[in-house]
Amino acid sequence: MSDEPSRRSGERGDVLDPLCPTRQLLDRIGTKWTSMVVKVLAETAPGELRFAELRRGIPGISQKMLSVTLQSLVRDGLVARRVEPTVPPAVHYRLTELGLSLERPLSALRVWAETHMPEIDRSNRLAEARQTGQEER
Repeated sequence: MSDEPSRRSGERGDVLDPLCPTRQLLDRIGTKWTSMVVKVLAETAPGELRFAELRRGIPGISQKMLSVTLQSLVRDGLVARRVEPTVPPAVHYRLTELGLSLERPLSALRVWAETHMPEIDRSNRLAEARQTGQEER
């Protein structure tokens, strides 16, 4: 008999289970766009940014992808959305306390990636060379 507590499918805490809520959240916050939105908003915290300012701060993101990413972050309670009743409405975004707490682990991941990209690039070049039969020496 195992000392591990038994878990039901979909129960929080079993990240290997596709139904685990933790896994589902990691799927949402683990995207490059989420990381970039959190980074840009964290640099402004505790201030706010409008949609167009956010988009300018994230090169390559489409209007639709930024909109979808922000909707997800607002739904998860990581970003607060404030609408001014003007014509057209002015919409402002800021990180919540929960969102600010996410910046540290995402920042650590970005630093890790930047530190190790040369190794990863080299590994990719070696794999490509092996595939074409021109292995580096």
